[in-house]
Amino acid sequence: MENAPQGYGDFGRPLAFIPFRQDDAADRVFREVSRRLVAHGLRVEGLLQHAQKDEGQCCGAVDVQDIATGRSWQIMQALGPNARGCRLDFSVLSEVAVFAEGRLRTRPDIVLLSRFGKAEAGGGGLRSVFEAAFLAGVPMLTSVKEAYLDDWYAFAGELSQPLPAEIDAVLDWSLTVIGRAERDENAA
Repeated sequence: MENAPQGYGDFGRPLAFIPFRQDDAADRVFREVSRRLVAHGLRVEGLLQHAQKDEGQCCGAVDVQDIATGRSWQIMQALGPNARGCRLDFSVLSEVAVFAEGRLRTRPDIVLLSRFGKAEAGGGGLRSVFEAAFLAGVPMLTSVKEAYLDDWYAFAGELSQPLPAEIDAVLDWSLTVIGRAERDENAA
């Protein structure tokens, strides 16, 4: 990761990520930041992830929920207690990606996509949504598990900046880049 930005910067980039080890911290930050941004009257699009632990399963259920509409999808397949390997349901994930790309037409102020993970690192999953939001010039926030940081940097390079898993820091970054994007749009 020699090309990875160091520290948390000055909130200058319109693409940011929260590096994490455990899902819970990043998920809590995303839920609260999205709630506060909506309360500010901002147009927030994107997906929040909700993981549940299921007894007797190798992994729990994982839902993704659209922030603006509340629509939800179960993205994990129930493969049984002895299952090994990836349980992601790629057909559902493709459906979610198409839906989320369509929501970009609402011209949001910011997009929150709660994960850049295994599927995105391999070129699938929600990667097309990341690309579409970036090309549309919409500020975007995601989270990246430490195991996929090299893949993230290969994808986003120095266009992104890390943020701590702290609500106030993420909210400050969000409001700063939204304000900058609005000024740039008004100047055009």
